[in-house]
Parts: sequence; C-alpha cells; structure tokens
Amino acid sequence: MSRLVIISNRLPVTIQKEEGDLIYHPSAGGLATGLNSLDGSWEKIWIGWPGQEIKEAWEREAVRRDLSKDGLFPVFLSQEEITLYYEGFSNKAIWPHFHYFTQYTSYRDRYWEAYKSVNRTFADEVIPLIRKDDLVWVHDYQLMLLPAMIREAFPNLSIGFFLHIPFPSYEVFRILPWREEILEGMLGANQIGFHTFGYMRHFLSAVYRICGYEHHFGKLTVGNRLVNADVFPMGIDYDKYAHPEIEPQEGNGSLKIRKLAQQQKLVISIDRLDYSKGIPQRLKAFARFLDNYPQYQGKVTLVMIVVPSRANVTQYKELKGEIDNLVGKINGKYASFDWAPIHYFYRSLDFSELTTLYQESDIALITPLRDGMNLVAKEYVASKEKSKRGVLILSEMAGASNELMEALIVNPQDRQDITKALLQALEMSEEEQRQRLERMQERIRKNDVRHWAATFIKEQKKLMESQKEKIAQRLSDEAKKKLAEDYRSARSRLLILDYDGTLMPFHKDPQAVVPDKQLLAILTRLRSHEGTKLVVSSGRDRGTLQKWLGPLQLDMAAEHGVWVKRNGEWSNNTGLSVSWKESIRQVLENMVERTPGSFIEEKDFSIAWHYRAIDKDLGEKRVREFRDVLLYLTANDDLQVLEGNKVVEIKNAGVNKGKAALNWVGEQEWEFIMAIGDDHTDEDTFKALPEDAHTIKVGLDKSAARYNMLSVEEVRSFLETL
Repeated sequence: MSRLVIISNRLPVTIQKEEGDLIYHPSAGGLATGLNSLDGSWEKIWIGWPGQEIKEAWEREAVRRDLSKDGLFPVFLSQEEITLYYEGFSNKAIWPHFHYFTQYTSYRDRYWEAYKSVNRTFADEVIPLIRKDDLVWVHDYQLMLLPAMIREAFPNLSIGFFLHIPFPSYEVFRILPWREEILEGMLGANQIGFHTFGYMRHFLSAVYRICGYEHHFGKLTVGNRLVNADVFPMGIDYDKYAHPEIEPQEGNGSLKIRKLAQQQKLVISIDRLDYSKGIPQRLKAFARFLDNYPQYQGKVTLVMIVVPSRANVTQYKELKGEIDNLVGKINGKYASFDWAPIHYFYRSLDFSELTTLYQESDIALITPLRDGMNLVAKEYVASKEKSKRGVLILSEMAGASNELMEALIVNPQDRQDITKALLQALEMSEEEQRQRLERMQERIRKNDVRHWAATFIKEQKKLMESQKEKIAQRLSDEAKKKLAEDYRSARSRLLILDYDGTLMPFHKDPQAVVPDKQLLAILTRLRSHEGTKLVVSSGRDRGTLQKWLGPLQLDMAAEHGVWVKRNGEWSNNTGLSVSWKESIRQVLENMVERTPGSFIEEKDFSIAWHYRAIDKDLGEKRVREFRDVLLYLTANDDLQVLEGNKVVEIKNAGVNKGKAALNWVGEQEWEFIMAIGDDHTDEDTFKALPEDAHTIKVGLDKSAARYNMLSVEEVRSFLETL
C-alpha cells in the first residue's frame, strides 16, 4: 500500500501536562479533516511538533509510543528553538513579509540560523521514516527548506509542498536576504501548491528572476526533475457548517445570540488578532457607516470576535490597544441606553456559539488587508444552507475572493467602499441574497477540503507518472554505452548536431557562445572518424558559423536550412525572396527603440528580434503586441513567424532544419544516424529522420525525439565517448 507522509509544523494533536500526566487533545483543523478523508488506499503517517517542550528522555519515549499508535511521529523542539524558529523567523520575518507588512519584518541572522537548524531537525526525524515509494507532503511557511533537505537523501522521491499563506510579489520577496535559499528549498518538491493564481504567478516570477528557472505553463525543469507549480484553493468541511450537530442548551451563548438577532440586524466580524486582518480599518469603516446613515443607528450591531494571538509580541500588543480604544470611542459616541453598536469579544467561541452566530447574522464583514485564503468566509456561506439568507462582504485581498465572486467585494483600505457595501447588504432583497448564496454554496460544496486534499494528491501522482516516463526516455549510462558501441561498430554514420543549447549553453549575449577549446576538440575528433559525416545545423547566420566552425571542415546548415554547406561549398535554396524584409525591419526597429536591451539580428534570408537580455515578461508582452502585425505583414509572402527561446524570427515558410537534414540523409545508406537538439526548431529534424535514427532532445520538454539528455554538459560528455 502506498503511504502518504504528512509533515507540518504542528501535529493534529496538542500535548498538555495536567498534574504530571500527559494529556492528548485532538485538533479539529481543516488540514486534519481533509487529509483524514483521503480514501483507504493511502496509509498515512504524520510528523510534526506536539505543541509542548518535552525535556525528559522517558517522557519523550512515552510520547513517541502513545502517538505512534495513531500514525503520529513527534519532532521535539526546545523552548529556545520555538522562540527563535517559530516565534522568530517564521512569525517575525516570513509572516509579515509575505503579508506585505515589510515594516514589521525582522532580518536577524540568529532567527535565520534557527530556522535552518529546525528544518534540518525535521529532516533528520523524517528521513529514517521514509520509504522510496512514499508520497511526502510538506506544509506551510515554517518548513520551506525541508523539501530540498529530503531531496538530498531521496533524489527520486515524490515530494509535495503547499503554502497556506500568500506568496508576495517579486519586488517584495526580493528584499529578503535569504530569498534564494528559500526558493531552492521549496524547489526540492515535485509539486508546489498555492491558494490562488496570483500567489503562484508571484512565485514563478521570483524563481525566474532569482534562480534562473523558466517555466512553461507552471512547469519548471530543475536538474533532472519536473517541478509543477499549481493552484489548489483550500476548502472547508462543508457539511460540518451546513448541518452542524449541536444541541443548544438553555442559558448558553447560543440562546443569547438568537435573542440579540431578534432585536438587531447583526453584522459579524471574526478574526484572529493580527495586523493582516484589517480590524482597525473595519471599525473605522463601520463608524463612518453609522455617521453616513444615521437611520441605522439602534438597528444594526457589529458583533466582533477577536481571537487572542501572540499576545507578547509588541505589534500585537499595540494592535490590541488600538482595537480596544476604537471600540470604546465608537460605543461611547453612538451607544444608547438600549443599544451598543459594537459587541466586542476578545476570546474564541465554542463550536455551538460560532455556528449560531453564523446562522443568525445578517451580514459577515470579512475585510483582511491580506489573507492567504480566509476559511471563515466559506464557513459563513456554508452555514446559510438552510436559511438562504445573509450577505458576505469580503476583501478583495483575501484568497477566497477568487472563488466567492458573488460576495460584495471591497477594498479593505477604502472606508467608503465598505460603507456602501454595508448599505447594499442591508437593503438587499431576500431573493438576491438567496441567488448569491446558492451560487457560492454550490461552488464550495463541490470544492471542499476533501476535494482539495484529493486533488493535490491526484495531480502529484500524475506528475510523478509523467516524470517516470521522462526518466524512461532519458539516456541511462547503460544506454549511452550501448549507443556509443553502435556508433563505433557502424561503417557509415551521420551526426546532426544543433549548436545553441546543445553544444553551447544559452547566454544573454549571443556573441558569448563562441566555441571553446573543449567543443572544438570534440568536433575535430568526430570529424576525423572514418565513415562519419558530421553536420552542425543551426539557426545562426552562415557568416558566424563559417567564422567559428569553418576551419573544422565539417558540413553545416545555417538560418534553419536556408544555407547548406556540403563538401566545403555553401549553397542556398533558390527562389527565396528578401523583398519582405524592409517592412518587417521597420516593425522590429520600433520594438528595439521601445525596449532597451533587445536587438535585431539580420541574416541573408531571415530577420530576428532577440530579447534574451531583458525582462522575460516585458519581452513576451512586446511579442504579444506585434504578433498580429507580423502575421498581417507576412500573410501574403509565404513567411513563417517562429517564436524561439527569447527570440522571434521571421523566415521563409518552406525552409526548416528537417528539410535541410534530408540533404545528408539522402546521400547514401547510413548504418547509424543520430540527431541532438534542444528547441522546437529541432523537432523538424527529428521528424524528418528515419524511424531507426537515434534522436535526442536536450531538456525534459515534450518532443518527437526518442531520448532525452538534460544539459549541454551531458551532451558533451556523451560525445566524448564516441
């Protein structure tokens, strides 16, 4: 049976000492619910901190023994480690920074060293428990270095990582001194999940700009692995809130909530104490609402629940003081003898009170300044399953706003926007409330927490199956040895090699890829083999190829096959027109003027615009801008617009590397044919060759080639064995 190894900062239980005894309290969080709901084909084990410093060896052994019965494995941390790693780096560096509160970010090296050390401690505990066919799922910002640490021990292991908080924009993320180490840590995973597309986009942007890995629809090649970044919005246990199993008792909080709801319109606000939640801004907006619409004074009450959190941290103490003062001022200004505008509770509610508050309230006012998802919004909508009455006002900065589009979406910093939304919610007809709720309920009922967990695992399995296929296509050392033997035993051999990205690494400066001594030595030796026809087939112009490789006296194809050099003589396809180049050149010159760092490369029968030295996103924006213009200009000239690796080239449509390759394929009966290339222009070569030819793609992209190699270094190393 396959095993799912779950790793999070906290176990789904909390240990407390009561009169010397160890007491275990289960956690009822959404993560535990989702993961416990996975089908029985998975055996699950869970690794994390048990929530209590346990010093004594005998106590640790007792905890291990007790927890192992439920598939739980503790990672023991000292109080100093919790202070520096969790309260320090995790919550004083990563938390504020990833939520855009950079003014609160602490850049203390001591915190960072503790963070690395604890991630290593987790790795040391996890690695002995892992089997090679396990699927490992690491969770959240406290363990961002862990995937790469596990990867060191298990190069082929299936590892997933999910970030439960926002990932900030590149301009914010880049400020962190440890930015590259964090990204490389996350990239140890095969699949990296985010709540929203925006977070995923920010991550991919940072990975490209800091680590240099480009993506294709969210997939990156990192070493010999495919890494998939994708969107998996987390859901809730829908039925738990839609059909709560509670029995309100006389005299408890639930009955008092029901009584209050009979007297007032209830607006609820439920948050953990945190500066990211926008609580002061919300209070000020509510005060403005009471000012602007005095007819609702005495008729609308804000029930505000603030759950205590990090009470010893300076920013949280100050925030608590600000909230207390605002509530006092607003109640002092607007309250009457029989009405208080705000009912403020600085504590958590039990489940009965919480669900009753959800059910009885008329409006949920949820306006965080930045929030990874915000499951309270989804819980509120689910709780309206029976009544179909209620309005959700939701911040556009909450991840949930991407799914709950029928809510009244507001800018949490715009008091007037929130004020208008409150008025709209109070005046909204019951029919419109029902329609909005039903659409949201249908969506979150389908995409609940069980669906979230199952979908992540399903996509992870699909990715690993695809990875296995890629590994199967990759030339193993044994296959390379056999291929070299076949080459040496053949009496006639044809080798067709691409240049950029195959024989030489890609570089921002196209003139920085002049062949080095190693490459020249490899080509000279291959050229000298009796019975071998060596061809370099490139998109470069013939003058450059002649200058660089001409002295080697090998055959070449330039400009994707426009020019062909055979037996020392260059020739070109007859009948090719160049009259179209002037109009195209004008368009491309305009692009160069608008895009410093880009340049035009003009060849005999083609022209190209390169943007390899500028920001990739800007280059792609420019390509989108002029793609339609180019297609219009080339429509009647039998031309092709070819998009390559940070280059757009316009050339005659009837010419490609595949047709050029036929010049040599038809020369004689070859006992051995091999072609190696790295981009989609080489696909024409692979397709043009006979079925028994050995075709090799450099990289892990989908290809018509039979085999894969990973890098220029691997290609060179292999060619040296021939």
